[in-house]
Amino acid sequence: MAGAVCVVGVSSSDLRHSPIPISIARIHVAAARLDLTTSFLHTSSSSSSCCSRTMKKKKKLSIVGKGGFGGQYEDSYEDVKSQIVDYFTYKAVRTVLNQLYEMNPPQYRWFYNYIASNEHGFGKTFIRKLVKDQLELAQRVMVTRLHLYGRWIKKCDHVEMYERISDQNLELMRERLIQTVIWPSDDTNTEVVG
Repeated sequence: MAGAVCVVGVSSSDLRHSPIPISIARIHVAAARLDLTTSFLHTSSSSSSCCSRTMKKKKKLSIVGKGGFGGQYEDSYEDVKSQIVDYFTYKAVRTVLNQLYEMNPPQYRWFYNYIASNEHGFGKTFIRKLVKDQLELAQRVMVTRLHLYGRWIKKCDHVEMYERISDQNLELMRERLIQTVIWPSDDTNTEVVG
C-alpha cells in the first residue's frame, strides 16, 4: 500500500510538550478505522504495515483541536505573524549591512562578524542582543524593518497572493497527475501487418 497515510493516536499532551516530525502523518480523527490514501507520500510497505498494527491497537481516535497541529480554521496564525516579523528583520539587517558596506567599512566589518557569529536567527532575540551590544545599529535595523514592512503593505495585493497560492496548488496537482498517469507505449499502438 504505497500511498497510505498512517493514522496514529497521539495524546494532546504529547503534542504540546514535544515537536513531532511529520514523517508519517499523525492525525487524530473521530473514527475507529480509517483508511486515508494520498499520492503525495511514498511510504515503504514495512512502515504501512507498522501503521496498520498501530491502528488496530488504537480503538478511539479524536480530532485535534486548539493547541494541536497548525492550520486549523480557528487559529490566530501567531506563528505566521512571527515569521513575517523575523523575515522583515532579516531584510532590514541585509539592507543596513549593504548601506554600511558603502558608507562605513569599519562598522560594516564589525556588523558582518556580529551577524556571522549570531546563532539565534533574525528574530526578537537578535535585536535584543544587538541593542545591548550596539544600540545605534539596533535602532537603525528596527527603523529599517518598520520602513520595509510599510512599503510591502502598500504593494501587497492579497487577491494576487491568494491567486498565486491557488495557481501553485493547481500546478503541483497537475504535475503529480502527469507523474501518476500510465501512458501507453508506442509498441501497443503499432501493429505489424504481415
